[in-house]
Order: sequence, then structure tokens, then C-alpha cells
Amino acid sequence: MLAVTASMLLTACGGNGWTETPRPPAPCCASQLRPLSAEFSTRKAVSYSGYRGADRSTVPSSADILQDLQLLVQGNFRLIRLFDSSDEHALKTLQVIKDNNLDIKVQLGIWISGPKATQDAANQAEIERGVALANTYKDIVLGVSVGNETMVDWSGLQVPPADMAAYISAVRARITQPVTTDDNWAFFANDQKKYDTDKVLSVVDYVSMHTYPLADTPWGLWDWQQASVPADQRAAAMMDAALAKAKKDYDAVATYVASKQPSMPIVIGETGWKSATTGNETQRAHPVNQKMYFDRMATWTNGPKAIFTFEAFDEPWKGGDDGWGLFDVNRLAKYVIYDLYPANQRETASYTLADAVHFIAAASNPRITANTYTLFADTVPNGAAVPAGPNTPLTVWQAWDNPATAVGALVSAGAAEGSTALEITPVPKSWGWGFFLQLSNPDDLTNFNSATGTLNFSIKTTYAGKLEVGFFTGSTTANTGVDVYLAIAPGQYGYVNDGAWHTVSVPVSAIAAKAAPAFGQPTSATLDMTKVSNGFVIADRYAVTGNAGGSTTKVQVDNIYWSK
Repeated sequence: MLAVTASMLLTACGGNGWTETPRPPAPCCASQLRPLSAEFSTRKAVSYSGYRGADRSTVPSSADILQDLQLLVQGNFRLIRLFDSSDEHALKTLQVIKDNNLDIKVQLGIWISGPKATQDAANQAEIERGVALANTYKDIVLGVSVGNETMVDWSGLQVPPADMAAYISAVRARITQPVTTDDNWAFFANDQKKYDTDKVLSVVDYVSMHTYPLADTPWGLWDWQQASVPADQRAAAMMDAALAKAKKDYDAVATYVASKQPSMPIVIGETGWKSATTGNETQRAHPVNQKMYFDRMATWTNGPKAIFTFEAFDEPWKGGDDGWGLFDVNRLAKYVIYDLYPANQRETASYTLADAVHFIAAASNPRITANTYTLFADTVPNGAAVPAGPNTPLTVWQAWDNPATAVGALVSAGAAEGSTALEITPVPKSWGWGFFLQLSNPDDLTNFNSATGTLNFSIKTTYAGKLEVGFFTGSTTANTGVDVYLAIAPGQYGYVNDGAWHTVSVPVSAIAAKAAPAFGQPTSATLDMTKVSNGFVIADRYAVTGNAGGSTTKVQVDNIYWSK
């Protein structure tokens, strides 16, 4: 086993001790940077992961990988990025390339699973695999990237830069290819001067930065709405602005890197655009918009040495983070690359530029004056109001975060009302989980925030501890998003967690009293009952409920409505 410190490589000696062997010098200056192959600039690049199933338990076969790679070669995608050095995927992929004499080069990944303090054994094992692959397939592997999005502040896989520098140096000492790490642009630009970027820049040969204008839209980092532009020109304006955002991210990285390592090349290791809304990308994600982004990025000259499009194929196991692929999961080319493949290898849908989606301001719905506002029920009572627009449960129910922190399914056995209930299975992260009913257009529920207004639902569960229930007002894209949730314990408001159906009725005023700006929203975001955008939310944020965390106990809900 290789034991690594930040300053030396320890090598076994005589079977019963260790001696200190000086490490080859880190690339402190231009003369020591390993040159980036010109093939990074001449080959069309794409990220590749071949998992096709609903989870990662079914690994792609060599035949599956060969099919994928032959499709990529057919479209002239001849530089691929692999994310790890696993036997089940990376080794197979490299062997398939070699055995079939495919004209494909690779940026190999070495997956870092976490900080040295807790994950060193797994990291060292992965390093051993990666070093072996880089040396065995030296004619195929052009570069090696150690770690993926481990240092940007929002990463769920935080690794201290000092640990990353040590791992990168250990790999570099044992291979001949140039090395890097993949991370968000903000880390490499030392955005807001809050990162220890220099530790990493001192040990890499090139930068592999990520830029995702689409993923940045909820945080107000660029004007995706282009509301001042006429509607028939707004989609093009949005995609032009997206390209400008990617260039701005690159320029920020280039400026900072040049101040430390003037000759260090930069590639974009990930960027892309979804072809469909799988998370919260309404009015942005569409096949035509995906093509518009891809085509605009292809026109970029005098910028990065390579642009790896994320990604080659859709991967359903990613849940809310699926939809980035140039191909669907059935290996049919999407509209974005129709021009590269014959009709029998493409999806069947046809589009024009006029089909591109764009921002449309939410209509101001009239105030709901009915005494009942039904959200989820088999039978809507006479006189009750319902949300405007489509309200089919499985298209409007969504989970918090990507990947999804909960999964919903309609169940028909023993519903509280009618024949159908919704069963929610938490898939929690370290902080908790959440599931919500998104309205296609916000409704004005002001009249329910009164002395007699209640949020009502039936619940059946044995979930331990408190649950948060409530609603959401405003929009994160407009920086007006507000969480309006109340943590309720068994015994409160009719809630009982004994595995039988119970009816819960919570005063809307009690929930409204807990209103607070949503995560990432400014303090100016305040409760707005005229724009209720999520009519029902159920969640468990452990910092709020005090629950131990990790529970995957199912929760069934039914007959959800507001009343006054």
C-alpha cells in the first residue's frame, strides 16, 4: 500500500521498514509543466459513463461499451473523459478501445471518495488502479484527473485542498501524463478569495474547470430570463447569455491562473444543457435549447484547449440530474446531434428553432375565494377550487435536490380517500430530505391565511420523530423564494405515527409564522400568499426537527387540501 504525505513518497524497504524517497518536483513553473497533448484541441470531446439502468448495480458489459464508443466515433467524438478508474467501467472501456483499435483518446479519472482522514484507504486503492491504467494504456490515456468537484464550497464530497494536492502529487510521481483535478470554475478562479486554490495549482499541469450556466439559473448569477427582450427573440437571447456566462467563468479562471501559472493550459472538463426538465429547469431545458447551447459552444475560439460536453448518454439512475445526454438511454441521438446520424439512429421527434423554450412571466391568477382548495384527491368536492393548469400527481410532485432526496409513487392499496394515495420514500442526504407539490402557476391563497384557514392532509406512517409540513411562496429564479414550513410532532394537529391513517389539520397562520427566505435567497424574500408556488411540502431537515437522520421509512399522504 502506498502511504502518502504532503511532502514525500514513502517506499517499502526490506519488508520491515520505510525509507523517505524524494518526490519528483511539482510543476512550480512553466518549464516543469508537462505539455498537454495537441489532441486535446483537435479532437471533439465528451464525458462518458455507460450506466444504463435505474441504478448503478447493473454495470455495462464490454459489448455495451463497444456499442457506445462506436456511436461516438461515428459522430467524431474521439476524446472521452472517464470519471474513475474502476475495473467494472474504466478498465473495460480502455480495453475495448485497445481490442477494437478505436481511434479514441481518454482523460482518465481517479475518483477521490472523501478526505484523507476518513477515506484514505478507498482513495489509495483507487489511486493504485488509476496509476496502473495510465501506465498500461499509455498510448490511449492523454491526461489524468484526480478527483471530481471535491473543493468547491457547495460540493457534497468535500476534500481539503492539502489532501487533494498530496493525492495529485502521488499520482503524478508515478505516471508520465499531465495531471489535473476537475472542479467548478469558482474554485479555480479563487472566487471571493475563499479557496486554497494555490495549493492545487502548484501541483497540476493543467486546469479542468466546470461551467454550468443552466445549473446556475436558480441563484441569479446571470440573466437567463431576458425579460426585456421580445418573446420571439427571448430563447436566442437566453442562449447567447448562457454562452456569455460560460465565457465569463472561463475568463475568471484564466485571469487567476495566469497570475500564478502563466503558461498553464485550461480545458473545460464539464459543461452542457439539459434536453428536458428533470429537476427545476422549466422554461430553460428543451431539445432545441440544448442544441443552441451546444452549437454556440462549438463556435468558441481562442478559449479553452478543449471542451468536454456533459455528457454522451442519459443516465436514468441520476434521477433529477438526468437529461444532459447527447443520446437518450436507448442510444438514439437527440436533436442536438441529428445532423451527425442517419434517421434510424435518431429520436423521432422533429423541431424547429421556434420550439425553443424561454421565460414567460407567471400570470397573476385571481384570488381563490372558494372555501376549499383541493390539491390531491380522487374526488374534488363540489365548489372546491383546484390549481390552475395541469395537476397530474406524478408530473408535479418533485423531490428536493439532485439526486432526488425522496421518491414518490402512486399506490392503490388502502387509500385514505378514493382509491389512490401517494407513497413517499425518503432517500436522505446528510441534512435530510424533502418532497413537494409544485403548482404549474402560482395561486393566490391569501384568504386562507386567516383565523380559520387550515392546511389539511391524511397521513399514514411509522416515521420516527417530527416532520415538517407547509408550502412555498415566490420563486428562486426571481430571488423571492420563501420556505413556509412548520415542524410537527406526533400528537400535534392530529398527527400520529402509528402506521394507520390519520387526518392532520394545521392552521395556515401557524405555518406562515415560520416563513423564512429559502436556501440561497436574499433576506428581501418575504412571505407572499398571492404567489403560492408549492401547495404542499413535506420534509425532514434534521437541523430543524432534531431527528437522528438517515431514516428511509415510507410516508403515505392523501386527500390534501386547504380550507377556511
